[in-house]
Amino acid sequence: MTNRRILLLVPHPDDEIVGCAIAIRREIAAGAQVFALYLTTGVPARNVLWPWQRPFHAARLRRRREEAGCAAAQLGIAPLGFLAVPSRALKSHLGDTLARIRAAISTHAIDLLWVPAWEGAHQDHDVANFLAARLASECPVMEFAEYHFHDGRVGSGRFARTLGSERVLTLTPEEARWKRSLLALYRSERGNLAHIGCETEALRPLPPHDYAKRPHAGTLFYERFHWVPLRHPRIDFERPERVCETLTAFAAAERRAPR
Repeated sequence: MTNRRILLLVPHPDDEIVGCAIAIRREIAAGAQVFALYLTTGVPARNVLWPWQRPFHAARLRRRREEAGCAAAQLGIAPLGFLAVPSRALKSHLGDTLARIRAAISTHAIDLLWVPAWEGAHQDHDVANFLAARLASECPVMEFAEYHFHDGRVGSGRFARTLGSERVLTLTPEEARWKRSLLALYRSERGNLAHIGCETEALRPLPPHDYAKRPHAGTLFYERFHWVPLRHPRIDFERPERVCETLTAFAAAERRAPR
């Protein structure tokens, strides 16, 4: 049995299921307490949507939060808060978000952080990974695989590149069924979750990523449709290089700040 206290950094409601639902279940069964801090709403900003979608923006936010609440209850985790940051905007709220994570670690005596991997799945996942790295000297960090487009193929539940420190969980048929039932709770994201497999999950101690460089040399998952000529609301057109520039500028400013 373990009495450790784990804080999940959840960039969007559903990442806790996609990346580590069974790992969470097994940790809780072993006696751990698991908390979740949702770093964005999971919904793009209102002005990014098509004009006819904008009147329903508030309803989309409520629905996503309600889905997260149902998933948390099924998982047995304790939500600590939902930050009012739109999806794709986490990089613009680094200081405030870092402060919220630090406060949660202190208030709830957290002894381990879990965060999505630095793998180019979504810019918010990568930003969350960077923020966790800023805290690694204060609290140990594990990163969990979600999905990637390494070598031009969609993969989920495994790291694109292994380092030898990975813990790979092979899901039993019952666990796979249960995970699929949890994914189904996020009905608003049904189309976006179609590529998620339920065969394995993988975690490892956070390695020393170089946040000045894109996660891998090929096309990142969120770059796959950058060729589309119009600014479609469902496509994140941010350049990974711009994300890296923002992260490295923040790290440099932190180093210059008086202690």
